[in-house]
Amino acid sequence: MYCHFDNFLVYLKVEKNASPRTIESYQKDFFRGLDFFASYLKKEDHAIEPKDLDHRLFRLYLGQLQEQGLARTTMARHLAAWRSLYRYLKRENIVEDNPAARVASPKLKKGLPSFLYENETARLVEAPDLTNPLGVRDRALLETLYAAGLRINELTSLDLADLDLGSGYVRVLGKRAKERLVPIGSEAITALHRYLTESRQRLLANAFHVKNKNQPNLEDGRPVMPRANKITNAVFLNRWGERLTGRGMRKILNKYVEQVCLERKVSPHTLRHSFATHLLNAGADLRSVQELLGHTSLSSTQIYTHVTGERLKTVYRRSHPRAKE
Repeated sequence: MYCHFDNFLVYLKVEKNASPRTIESYQKDFFRGLDFFASYLKKEDHAIEPKDLDHRLFRLYLGQLQEQGLARTTMARHLAAWRSLYRYLKRENIVEDNPAARVASPKLKKGLPSFLYENETARLVEAPDLTNPLGVRDRALLETLYAAGLRINELTSLDLADLDLGSGYVRVLGKRAKERLVPIGSEAITALHRYLTESRQRLLANAFHVKNKNQPNLEDGRPVMPRANKITNAVFLNRWGERLTGRGMRKILNKYVEQVCLERKVSPHTLRHSFATHLLNAGADLRSVQELLGHTSLSSTQIYTHVTGERLKTVYRRSHPRAKE
């Protein structure tokens, strides 16, 4: 089975242009499943062949995942990974049937996306202290995340060449390396311009390296030691002048969520949800929001339509002859 895994992962990378994170996720799901199948069949995992697995085994596997307390979304992802593998094996004439396709996916609860109201979003993005360079960076980061509705990995991968502040556009590399141009508003343009002209060069030049290791760090109060600086084209940099990671951005966001006392869980994706929600509430059409978010399917964007209820009420009261006050 191992050689089939390897070939399938190469196929995902080369033909499907899957991201390293997606490939890593597939690998983990496969090996977890393989451990179960090897134990059940009383075989070494390397001795298992595709023909050894049938739909009954996949049902038992889902049952074990449920007993272990995994969420339905995680169980569905595991099953989807095996379905994709067998679909590939069938295409390559290695198997005649896809046993995972004969197993029903766990029914998923359709949760509503978490979002911030406009005043909450404004408090959050305006929270950074603009009297210090790190605050200038954080303001630009939050403004860009919200203004363009970006995924966190899309924000971390932004390079200087992706910004066209004169025209007010950001070039974004989304899922499956799909490129899109997203407009950004005046607040984000102003914040980015200030960051690029005032703060970024100081970060790149290691302006924040501490000469005395007992001096507190500007970000979290902990002492830091200087690190070798690397030239990078990344837009957003950490205090050592290196590309800011997704983990670093989440820490920055959490800092300001706590600072403005938002008593709820807020992730970078919450700002993406807020971006879509606020556009629809202001009258944007669903197709345009789909393009801005980089969704392949319109159904992915339709989850946001639940929040337009108040706007629909307003339109109804203004337009219906029997609803006017």
